[in-house]
Amino acid sequence: MDEEHRLRILLWIVAIAFFMQTLDATIVNTALPSIAVDLKTSPLRMHSVVIAYSLAMATLIPASGWLADRFGTRRVFMGAIFLFSVGSLLCALASSLPGLVGARVLQGMGASMLLPVGRLAVLRAFPRERFLAAMAFVTVPGLIGPLIGPTLGGWLVEFASWHWIFLINLPVGLIGCLMAWRYMIDARREDVGSFDLIGYLLLAFSMVAVSIAVDGMSDLGFGHITVILLLMFGFAALAAYWLRAARREDALFPLRLFSINTFSVGILGNLFARIGSGAMPFLIPLLLQVCIGYTPAQAGLMMIPVAISAMLSKRVGPALIRRFGYRSVLLVNTLLVGSAIVSFATISAHPAIWLLMLHLCCFGLVNSLQFTAMNTVTLFDLDGANASSGNGLLSMVMMLSMSLGVAVAGSLLAAFDNTLPGTALSAFHATFITVGLITCASACIFWQLAPHAGRAAGKIENHGLD
Repeated sequence: MDEEHRLRILLWIVAIAFFMQTLDATIVNTALPSIAVDLKTSPLRMHSVVIAYSLAMATLIPASGWLADRFGTRRVFMGAIFLFSVGSLLCALASSLPGLVGARVLQGMGASMLLPVGRLAVLRAFPRERFLAAMAFVTVPGLIGPLIGPTLGGWLVEFASWHWIFLINLPVGLIGCLMAWRYMIDARREDVGSFDLIGYLLLAFSMVAVSIAVDGMSDLGFGHITVILLLMFGFAALAAYWLRAARREDALFPLRLFSINTFSVGILGNLFARIGSGAMPFLIPLLLQVCIGYTPAQAGLMMIPVAISAMLSKRVGPALIRRFGYRSVLLVNTLLVGSAIVSFATISAHPAIWLLMLHLCCFGLVNSLQFTAMNTVTLFDLDGANASSGNGLLSMVMMLSMSLGVAVAGSLLAAFDNTLPGTALSAFHATFITVGLITCASACIFWQLAPHAGRAAGKIENHGLD
């Protein structure tokens, strides 16, 4: 087999793995009410299933690059597919909510290494002049996964069973392992340095503690003392990591990154603005099924307007940023995203289909523009020395904010369901309003951008990160 053919197969392996990773982040959303019935729990308490996956991914992303350098891309990539497949099987076999959450953690651990390690393999296999085209090929399936995930999940639940949203990963995982073993290069570094294990543990603990504290306010039944302790220990660990990173050259994420205005504003903006965006894929399918009476397949199909409008915004986003700059676009668009989320509080138990589709289209349009602007401004001014760690931190923050978004939405939904009179629809309305206002508040972060940021039109790219 010639080298060109081997490289082409490598691209397909990484692309399919990325597709699996992003598909499973959303495919479960439309299945949550059906899973809740089987597991004999409330659908309003199912957000931990989504949180477990994204939080496990966020926690392990910082270690993926070092593991690949130390043990080789082929070995780590095959191990990631194996973990992901075993986690998928255990998800399908789960008979209780804690069992399903534990299996989703294992699944997320495998998924966390698929794209970073695959991207590293592509970087080392392709010459520099072909890398951009290669990565463009790899990221397209990853963008398709979230678009078809809710629809595919709803269809499988309605016409088969919810178990199949996990079982479909098994043949793909088996083929992926065999193909990786045969065609993936086993690139590694002989001069790999020591891994900052203490720094990593501090950072990972802080993420897990804060996320569990937020989720524990409703789903885990934690008392106020437990929640407060988790939050305090989590913030203390984060502060300890910050102080450690300030005096180490080999820190996972050097603090010099935060001296760059576009990066520091972009990272913090991503963290808080994505709380609302991360909550919506969880809230919308749940609203459609629990309050409006849609079937899982119908709820999945209703996510298509979001996907179509999101794709349309990709064409106008760069032009708007070139014309008005990042600061103006992000200030205005963040408020529009928050307002679009709040607008879902006007939906009745029997909405007109055109009105519901209008809500979904408007949200998809401004939300996609938000992702494009936030991701590109974060990486805009990073040079070669900072690009790798900056990109890794952005990937981690994206997964963490998705976890926090679902945790916040789930906690608010449970709290409003217990305190507000009337039906579950009232709880959904109050949750949409609160999450939307949180999103609007994050516009204050983007206000800190330099007015001229993003005026250099030639540097604006999508980066394939949204």
